[in-house]
Parts: sequence; C-alpha cells; structure tokens
Amino acid sequence: MASILTQMTTAQVAALTTTQIGAFMTSDIEALTTDKIAALSTAQIAALSTASITALTATQVAALGTDDVAILSTAQIGALSTAAIGALTTGEIAALSTAQIAALKATQVAALTAAQVVALTTAQMPALGTAQVAALKAAQIAAMETADLAALTRPKWRQSPPPAWWR
Repeated sequence: MASILTQMTTAQVAALTTTQIGAFMTSDIEALTTDKIAALSTAQIAALSTASITALTATQVAALGTDDVAILSTAQIGALSTAAIGALTTGEIAALSTAQIAALKATQVAALTAAQVVALTTAQMPALGTAQVAALKAAQIAAMETADLAALTRPKWRQSPPPAWWR
C-alpha cells in the first residue's frame, strides 16, 4: 500500500476510512509526506496503531496539530520516539492530559527541551512518575517554574535516585 499512498493526493489520503488507516503498516507511514499527515483528521490519527505511531518521524509529528496530539491514546504517546517527542510544540505539550503525561517513558521525559518542560502545566506535574522525575536533567529542572516544582509530590523526589547530573 505504501507505493499507492505515494501516488495519492492529500484529499485522497484524507478520505481514507479509520479502518483503512488502522491497517497501515510502518512502511505506509513512512510513505506519508508531511502534507498528507497534516490532512489526516483527529479520528484518523486516533486510528493509527502503536506500531504505526512508532514509525512517525519527528518531521511527520511536527505536521500534527494540537488536537491530533491531544487525541493520542496513552499507548500511542508511549510509542513516540524521543525525536518525535522533541518535535512536539510547547502548545501540544501543554495540551497533553495527565494520563498522557503519565504514559511518557523516562527516556521521553529526558528528551524534552527546556521550553517543553516550561510548557508543562502545574496540573500536569503531579502526573510525572518517580522514574520520569529521576530522568529530568539539570537544565530541565532549572527551567521549571517554582509552582511547577512545588507541584511535584515529595515522595517522587525522595524515591528517585539522584539524577545523573547530581552524581
């Protein structure tokens, strides 16, 4: 199907059903240009399998809108590569639900830029788990606002091994 997708227009890709989108293989995802990714509806994005999400490049993720990112399941969020996480805008980071924040892997949290960490809201901070907090780098912590640091629960700081920058 990948070869067919390269021949399709953005309007044709946008007309695919969620069932068709859900059947995409990684090679199909790789065949989608950013304009075709941007043409997908939130329902189509939600229909992508976690294997398909894993295949998204940072450039493709950058083509997603805030609503598209907000609709991703926790499994889909966890399947994004660290490069793809780095491509999320600060607005998209701020729009993530607490469940999506909790689904981030420690490696994904470590890959956040200082600007992305600043975009995390005070309501999102408590969703960070012990491993995620331990993965934070000095530059990320330094970028946090006082209210965000205060929103991290004390047990997470106590349970976390000292971050690599502290050792």
